[in-house]
Amino acid sequence: MSGNNTGQPIVPMDSGPDLPAMFDRYKIRVEQELSRSVQSPEGTDPYTLIRYHLGWSDQHGVTAQSAISQGKAMRPTLCLFACEALEEDPERALPAAAALELIHNFSLIHDDIQDQDVERRHQPTVWSIWGVPKALVAGDTMQSVGDVCLLNTARHGVLPQTILRISSILTDSYLEMIQGQCLDLGFESSTTITSADYLQMIAFKTGALIRSGMEIGALLATDDPAAFQAFSRFGNCVGRAFQIRDDYLGIWGDSSLTGKSAGNDIRRRKKSFPIVYAFEKAVGQNRDDLLRIYAQEEIDDDDVSRVLVILEEVGAREESQSLTETSAEEALEAISLVSLPTWARTEAEGLVDFLARRQY
Repeated sequence: MSGNNTGQPIVPMDSGPDLPAMFDRYKIRVEQELSRSVQSPEGTDPYTLIRYHLGWSDQHGVTAQSAISQGKAMRPTLCLFACEALEEDPERALPAAAALELIHNFSLIHDDIQDQDVERRHQPTVWSIWGVPKALVAGDTMQSVGDVCLLNTARHGVLPQTILRISSILTDSYLEMIQGQCLDLGFESSTTITSADYLQMIAFKTGALIRSGMEIGALLATDDPAAFQAFSRFGNCVGRAFQIRDDYLGIWGDSSLTGKSAGNDIRRRKKSFPIVYAFEKAVGQNRDDLLRIYAQEEIDDDDVSRVLVILEEVGAREESQSLTETSAEEALEAISLVSLPTWARTEAEGLVDFLARRQY
């Protein structure tokens, strides 16, 4: 069974694979670059909110003693990895990596407002503490700082025309990200979304920024168009694997590991992949119950339990995991023809394994 008699998801038996080594290798350098980019007098709004959201300090500006509220910094990590895998010094890509993290986090602040989420990364969200107006300004500021941060690539001797190109790639990708968010919001009131619709939405909302990070890292390392295209496809597939796994964890994950409330995606009537798949496949009473439950303003524990049963009966959990694994395999196929050092190929394999089986 997918649920127990309280309507809560079953807790996983283990914490899954460890975070790949590349995340530790680049972590300090990414943080240093971010710190250089987010500079202002202590206690100044909106930077207090930005530091809080990034997990650097508490809501009073006191330096955080734990990294539990900090994200994985996946997008900057992948950007630096692409650059180094193609045998260029990853320092060259640091400003772009920091820009990616800032752009990603501006979207998270705004997403939390739109979704009315009160918790992220084991702490209250920015808007839930400071209110919507200040949270919006903090998100807008992060976007602007990210755009400016990217221009610091010039200090590493990158040619102006290359800086213009990576700036265009980044801007285009977060416009796609915003388009994906609009589609996602529209999906919340629809029961006729297909799996194809959903996959296109996440290609925009999640995949675009991940793909652009790989593209930028590759472009800063080489002018080989084949390598650029290979890492672009790799990023697309990694983004899809990451999001589908995230959808899986949003229903069946352990809240103590994910930092999100158990069953929250169902209670918010979020049309994640398992739910979209269930609407496509459910018939008879199962479909009637889904339509009834998702037409309500609020979903209670009994409804959550019923949705979990339907998901189990239509095979949504298995389909979600299968799609994640297929996407991971396609990611490795995308870079299989590129000449990479052994360490880079090994780390790419570790990355896709982590994304396919992670528990947080």
